[in-house]
Amino acid sequence: MNPKAIRFRSFWLLLLWLIAAQAGAFSFGKDDQAKCACMPDFTKLVEQNSAAVVNISTTQKIRHPHRLPPGMEMPDIPEDSPFGDLLRRFFGEQGDEAPEMESQSLGSGFIIDSHGYIITNNHVVKNAEEIIVRLSDRRELKAELVGTDPRSDMALLKVEADDLPIVRIGSSAKLRVGEWVMAIGSPFGFDHSVSVGVVSAIGRNLPSENYVPFIQTDVAINPGNSGGPLFNAAGEVVGINSQIYSRTGGFMGLSFAIPIDVAMDVVKQLKAHGKVVRGWLGILIQDVNRELAESFGMDRPEGAVVLKVMPDSPAAKAGLQVGDVVIEYDGKRIHQSSDLPLAVGRTPVGRTVAVVVIREGKRKTLKVTIAELPAEEELAGKAGKPHPDKVKTDRLGLVVEKLSEAQRKDLGTGKRGVLVRKVGKGPAREAGIRPGDVILMINNQDVTDPAQFRKLVKSLPAGRSVPVLIQRGDAPVFLPLKIPK
Repeated sequence: MNPKAIRFRSFWLLLLWLIAAQAGAFSFGKDDQAKCACMPDFTKLVEQNSAAVVNISTTQKIRHPHRLPPGMEMPDIPEDSPFGDLLRRFFGEQGDEAPEMESQSLGSGFIIDSHGYIITNNHVVKNAEEIIVRLSDRRELKAELVGTDPRSDMALLKVEADDLPIVRIGSSAKLRVGEWVMAIGSPFGFDHSVSVGVVSAIGRNLPSENYVPFIQTDVAINPGNSGGPLFNAAGEVVGINSQIYSRTGGFMGLSFAIPIDVAMDVVKQLKAHGKVVRGWLGILIQDVNRELAESFGMDRPEGAVVLKVMPDSPAAKAGLQVGDVVIEYDGKRIHQSSDLPLAVGRTPVGRTVAVVVIREGKRKTLKVTIAELPAEEELAGKAGKPHPDKVKTDRLGLVVEKLSEAQRKDLGTGKRGVLVRKVGKGPAREAGIRPGDVILMINNQDVTDPAQFRKLVKSLPAGRSVPVLIQRGDAPVFLPLKIPK
């Protein structure tokens, strides 16, 4: 074929390719338009559900915080001084009780019963002297507090009214990541504001909440949205907007909602008893990472390692021990430590369940009879103070010292524990051990005194990771300690 024919053919091939590419682009654009047409339209959902969302305002009485320090007195000020009345109102007269002031807060809620039952967050109505519910028709009604559950941040209110609009309750168990959701609430007091987004994650555990597997979304939530409903695309309530993660106090793309399945169980108990009863095992736990799994002789990181067993608790009676790794509870796998409190909390009090643990590399099944979760004050611990009698362990880079019997009693460690006085360069520092920590166990062996601790350290296997249990303040924690070769 001559060069001219080749050029001519190439020209037409190029032209055909450009036409095909353009057609493909147009086709892609049509697909995009079709997808856009299928995007959810929230207008009907807002129209159908806004009337059941309420604004909640509360009034609290607090003592005036401005008082003169002890030993100081109000100066003698002439009666006609312009500053006299101001200072007396600001600081009060000496000997007077601190004056009370009124503080107000705003939040949201939603009606779940036509006879006036309303759900909101506990932190919205905490310590409230008066609770006012403003309906969509601008009526304002005084609300009675039926009950609260601080552990799930839930509160149930009741207003005297009939034939109120209500929301439809859905199921949070059916939620999927990526699903569209919508919030209605009163951010900064702007009633019935709507924001939309998607479910970012499910089953989130936050440090401050052990009994709620939160729904994480990217729905814009701000102060005032708390207690308001989270709807799915079918117009059903699937969550209660409760918290945000923020460095500024405003929305930053991370919002958390209480699953409606958890909330309705709380509501049922609050209606019946005015409080919520949860199951209690009586252990402190920690997550298992790769290094800890290796030190416990496990194939992979999973479960919840026991840091402390509380005296006379169901766990103590069943024989659970510090260093056990709980991998199954009542037939369900415990993938991470946050799974265990949720499962235990939902267990009826008095029920006996099977708990599978890894102890010294072997599976062991224990039978535990679940008790009622005590009040938070009963679970608080105490910290101890240092005591002399130091011993240096060059292998780990530690200087430890003996604890007195009084300190052991305060710490609740029984006959165990040595205090870390100094941490030098070495494996202990790399593991994260700090001065002031109390070492309770090493390589699954109780530590009783500095001399015995030194012997345990000398016998540690070289080139391996071993678990070391420390108590930092009132919180025990396992750390993986890599022993050098």
